Amino acid sequence: MTYAPRSRTARATGSYANIGLETEVLGASPERLISLLFRGALTAIAQARHHLQNGNIAERGKALSKAIDIVDSGLKAGVDTERGGEVARLLIASYELIIRDLMQANLHSDEAKLDTAEKMLIDLAGAWHTAVDPQFSDPPPSH
Repeated sequence: MTYAPRSRTARATGSYANIGLETEVLGASPERLISLLFRGALTAIAQARHHLQNGNIAERGKALSKAIDIVDSGLKAGVDTERGGEVARLLIASYELIIRDLMQANLHSDEAKLDTAEKMLIDLAGAWHTAVDPQFSDPPPSH
């Protein structure tokens, strides 16, 4: 299988986007970093949905792996279980359910599981933005 080379414009646009994200991350507060993780996970889910609908199994798997990694190693790992008490325990359980649904979506090409995981993340992101980071204006990607 061969791939068409990316155009110079596409490479430049990608580089520009990466620099913009890197700059945003380096200057972000801990609260904004969580918002960026939500955005990243939701973007990966939107990409996975596109690949699922187009039958691109390998790319769907990559996108879902990225979403799972962001939820597991970023959002879930960032929960302060010592200070968070019952709320932290419930939040971790929610992240684990999202991860399970994302894995099921990938294993069974199940768009309903993808929808469920996405809806839960959108709800959690909305609550986070309302309570902690109200200036975060980038709406979650929708399908």
